[in-house]
Amino acid sequence: MHFFGVLDAEKGWTKQLHLMAQRSNNMRLLEQLGPDTGFDSIGDMPQIDALSRYLDGLDQEGSLPKTIIYNLNPAWNYAFATMAGNFQDGSVAGKIQFGSGWWFLDQKEAMEWQMNALSNCGLLSRFVGMLTDSRSFMSYPRHEYFRRTLCNLLGADIDKGLLPRDLALVGGMVRGIC
Repeated sequence: MHFFGVLDAEKGWTKQLHLMAQRSNNMRLLEQLGPDTGFDSIGDMPQIDALSRYLDGLDQEGSLPKTIIYNLNPAWNYAFATMAGNFQDGSVAGKIQFGSGWWFLDQKEAMEWQMNALSNCGLLSRFVGMLTDSRSFMSYPRHEYFRRTLCNLLGADIDKGLLPRDLALVGGMVRGIC
C-alpha cells in the first residue's frame, strides 16, 4: 500500500480507499457461487489507527497523494471526517477527502449521515461528491438521487437559518460538489 501511495503521488493520481467492508461472510455460498456474489456486510474492525499511520507515513516522506477515504460503517463517520482534516497541506484544496456513502450507505439516510459528519467536522464545499460503479446500470441514477439528497439537506439548513438564503453561493457549492 505504501509503495502504491508513493507511485500515486508521483503520477498525480488520486487514491481511493474503501474501508470497513467485511467480505465473503457465508463460505458455503461463496464456494457454491464464487467470489463477488454477495454475502458481504458492514465491518466493525478498527482501522483508524492503521489509516493514520499510513497517511502520516506518506505525508512525512512528501508522498501523500490526493486521497479519498470511503467509510462503510456509519458509526465511524466522525472518525473518518476528522482524519481527512489531519492531512490537508495547502497544496490543493480538499487534498484528503471523506468520500460519499457507498455500497450499503448510498441511500438517503446514510448519505445524510455522511454529509452531516463532513459538514460538522470539515468543509462540505470541498466535498468530492458521489462516486459511481459504472459497471452497474443502477449506479447512474444514484447521481441524481445524491443531488436531490444534497439539495434537500442544504434547503432544510437554509430554512432553519443555518445557511444564507443565497442561491448563487449555495447553488455554486452544489454545482462544485456535483
